[in-house]
Amino acid sequence: MGERVAAIIGGGIGGLAAAVALRRTGWRVTVHERAPAFTEVGAGISLWPNALHALDRLGLLGEVLSRAEKETAGGAKDRRGRWLTRVTSDQLERRFGHPVVVLHRGRLLEALLTALPEDVLRPGTTVTDLPEADLVVAADGLRSTVRSWLWPGVHPRYAGHTAWRMVARPASPPREGAVLWGRGERFGYAPMPGGTVYCFGTATVPECAATVPEGAATVPKGAATVPEGAATVRAAVEYAEVLRRFRNWPDPVPALLDAVDPGAVLRHDLYDLPPLPSFVRGTTVLLGDAAHAMTPSLGQGGCQALEDAVVLADCLAASGTTAGLARYDALRRPRTQAIVTRSARLNTIGQIAWPPAAAARDLLVRLVPAEVVLRGMTSVIGFRV
Repeated sequence: MGERVAAIIGGGIGGLAAAVALRRTGWRVTVHERAPAFTEVGAGISLWPNALHALDRLGLLGEVLSRAEKETAGGAKDRRGRWLTRVTSDQLERRFGHPVVVLHRGRLLEALLTALPEDVLRPGTTVTDLPEADLVVAADGLRSTVRSWLWPGVHPRYAGHTAWRMVARPASPPREGAVLWGRGERFGYAPMPGGTVYCFGTATVPECAATVPEGAATVPKGAATVPEGAATVRAAVEYAEVLRRFRNWPDPVPALLDAVDPGAVLRHDLYDLPPLPSFVRGTTVLLGDAAHAMTPSLGQGGCQALEDAVVLADCLAASGTTAGLARYDALRRPRTQAIVTRSARLNTIGQIAWPPAAAARDLLVRLVPAEVVLRGMTSVIGFRV
């Protein structure tokens, strides 16, 4: 058998992980990225035990952990700052083999790039047709160009709210992470290395912005690009909106907001994808957000892309291209689509706005024992490739 060639479209987390995984099983790969460099200028990302197991399979667990911060504990709080549910990293590690860690998205990308030689990477490449290769991996995100060619009519669904993401550098960073549930709003934070803290806020609002890559400013719906010089101004406007909504929330939220760079606040309307009938067309396969974009409520978007990469390489190595792609689809589609649904449900619960319903939600969540919470998480974060 001659050397098998794979062309990967998209140089984000899923695309680079797929390149690493396929190279480890003998494929010659190229990664085509539209941006002029392989960089990620967004905010933070949480990696749960399932993602850390996948990174271990890629031989990159140590690289990633050296760039990440282990949370001592995390969970949900009510609008007054009282714990509704709390799980420690020790509990996660005992049950699932790994804790949850948090790092900047750019640092995760750096770790993936350490495993790839320069001649694999094709930055500044706009793909206008499917490349000639034995395998094409479409890892080009929520608004995948490849998916629009081969799966026409599939469009992202607005989740009903927008999100602001930012990095704080407070004098006294919290050691635990949490998501505070309000009424139609949430605010979350998680410690990262170097005393930085990943923060996000959400609000139930009408869809008002085009989805743009994380790291770019929100732009009016229908606009093609952020006008030159407008990104910082737009970020400052969004920072003012974040302050208006969240400055009077319980500690440590005010201190975190005071420690945010106003010119680096990101805003994105949130979307997921409807269930596709297949992730495979011929020798082209969808991976990551291109296949199963989901809301961030479960913190599983990047984690599922890492799982995808390892499972894809395993299936192809065990069964060849045609049967391997069929096996990948049979394994990944039910799991990821179930997580899309589950994340959307948690999203709806977290964004409840009617005060009596929000109060009932908080009471019910507070009554659920931690052991039941852990058991409920098993099907998502207990997965091992």
